[in-house]
Amino acid sequence: MAPPERVASLDAFRGLAIASMVLVNNPGDWGHLHPPLAHAAWHGWTFTDLVFPWFLFAAGLAMPISLGRRAADGDNRPALLAATAKRAAVIFAVGLALNFIPDFSLGTIRIPGVLQRIALCVLIAAPVVIWGSWRGALVAALLLLVAYTVPMLALAMPDANGVVVAGTLEPGRDFGSAIDRHVFGAHLWAKSKTWDPEGLWSTLSATASLLAGVVAGHFVMAAQPARKAPWLFVSGLAFLVLGWMLDAALMPINKNLWTASYAVFMTGWSLVTLAAFHAAMDETGPDARAAARRFALPLTIYGMNALFLFAFSGLVARILGAVRVPGDDGKALSLKAHLFAPFRALPVSPENASLTYAIAFNLAMFAVAVFLWRRRWFIKA
Repeated sequence: MAPPERVASLDAFRGLAIASMVLVNNPGDWGHLHPPLAHAAWHGWTFTDLVFPWFLFAAGLAMPISLGRRAADGDNRPALLAATAKRAAVIFAVGLALNFIPDFSLGTIRIPGVLQRIALCVLIAAPVVIWGSWRGALVAALLLLVAYTVPMLALAMPDANGVVVAGTLEPGRDFGSAIDRHVFGAHLWAKSKTWDPEGLWSTLSATASLLAGVVAGHFVMAAQPARKAPWLFVSGLAFLVLGWMLDAALMPINKNLWTASYAVFMTGWSLVTLAAFHAAMDETGPDARAAARRFALPLTIYGMNALFLFAFSGLVARILGAVRVPGDDGKALSLKAHLFAPFRALPVSPENASLTYAIAFNLAMFAVAVFLWRRRWFIKA
């Protein structure tokens, strides 16, 4: 069977996700952020809270095109699962290795993380994609949301202080944080110590976000209807409304807990964003389509090596924070502080200086993306 024509909008959408992740993860000064570039303190959401769901949704979009199509074409399905598990293990190991920087401590190393969550979500979703269809992915996503939500609201568990509570969605007092403390102990996020934003239990609902992308990927690759963008857009609006309803009636939108309302609401934004890319890059006339693809080429270049670039940007950021260089007054400052100093001296607000540094860091990562793209090096992990 001839390979399908590449869907340009998928690469650009993935590129938007990784460029946004690099931007929000690398400000010049964490103490001075524009509100949209910081996570919501707890309940609620900002632009930054949209970025990780975008990335998981984009990962799901690609799975029917890679794993699903290969399984349908007769590839050995257990071998496909084994290869996916190996890839997930590599991604998990890279994320864990990054957590050793700057302090190599086996006693306090954080085990969860963004790459680790991506690896687990892909691993959980892989059997559904290899042996199932879009219906199986949809059912699996719904079951995961129910399996996540019922204990979170109904089961009583001791909080960080030993007080037994049920349905308390406060920092360190929810069912998921109790599971994480039991499994990981001291190996949780150092800033919280009693819970982790990439914990085990909320990985169930995060996998539902990825499976939503799987369903969308099946739809985009289907022969009918000829125009997919309007359906993606309307579905996105429906998910946004449903997410608001769940926020009011069931549990609040919360990225740290990855609540069901958050998963549904952010799936809505992912569908609306994908609809815009797909309409411009895959469903317009030849001239307009070519113009849109040229305009979105930087995002496409970013998207071709998205996972590698995220890991590499994390490595660079950690090294910049760990390497100490003497300043003019003799005090040792991080290399990042030295690099940020010219931005801090600009005649702009501290928030804009911090943002300008983040943009410069992003451009540096984009230069790496261009280098890889020009040599046709596509690193899949």
